[in-house]
Amino acid sequence: MKRLPPLPALHTFLITAQCCNFTRAADLLHITQGAVSRQIAGLESHLGYPLFQRQARGLSLTTQGRELFPRIQQVFALIDEAVEQVGAKREALQLKAPTCVMRWLLPRLLQWQAVRPDVPVELTTTVQHAVDFRREEFDAAVVYGAHPGNSVVAHHLFDEQLTPVCSQQLIAGPVPLKTLADLEQHMLLHPTRDQRDWETWLKVAGTKVNNISKGQHFDTLDLAMSVASQGTGVAIGDWALIGEDLSAGRLVTPFDLKVRTGAAYYLVYPERPDPSPQLRELIDWLLVQAAERTDQPPA
Repeated sequence: MKRLPPLPALHTFLITAQCCNFTRAADLLHITQGAVSRQIAGLESHLGYPLFQRQARGLSLTTQGRELFPRIQQVFALIDEAVEQVGAKREALQLKAPTCVMRWLLPRLLQWQAVRPDVPVELTTTVQHAVDFRREEFDAAVVYGAHPGNSVVAHHLFDEQLTPVCSQQLIAGPVPLKTLADLEQHMLLHPTRDQRDWETWLKVAGTKVNNISKGQHFDTLDLAMSVASQGTGVAIGDWALIGEDLSAGRLVTPFDLKVRTGAAYYLVYPERPDPSPQLRELIDWLLVQAAERTDQPPA
């Protein structure tokens, strides 16, 4: 196999051919004029034909040099394009989100990666509901609670709406669950360490139950939903986050009442610098996903 000419020498030829002057080429390459001359001479020796005609007033390309020049230009253009594309693929967008929104967010990020594998997303989950871009190096985040204010650019995804959920197995079981009073015959599952969500929903429903403090508490919404899907009890869930479970039949809603708490989910990013085109595209895509949810109830 014929040995290819060295890449640095080809690059020196490319720059020299563009200006046809050893001194100017040396300035552009940040090497000496003698080094340029030696690399060109070595390349000509390797190739077996001259590339430049040395003249009193400068250089001119030989016939072989004129034929080689555009091809070497194309080679280095392809190298530049390859380096840029590979570098872009490795630069993943950094996204932070609370664990409570994973049931909605994770399936959609998997869809995003299937559609745009060239724009990877690295997701960091946390039990925290907020983000501090001054101390945390994320490109964007999903936050839960009140409107995050003017310190960030915030896009509303959807409101929190509480409703009881359980398995079809529990509904069809021997213990009825047809009226609000029937809740006292079942274990109530709490998605947090307090019982605030159940209390909020029961207050709007206009009823009280005696077993609210005897239920099982969990650290995350996902754990409470998983236990509920196994028929163990009735959980209080966020309608906005359980659409996949309802569609798959893992969970059902025994009552129609959905209670807005005033909290919501927001997609946020720093005001400056402006988001990259890749981040802007991901943000727009997630906003469309939030707007097109088939499980969105009437307002």
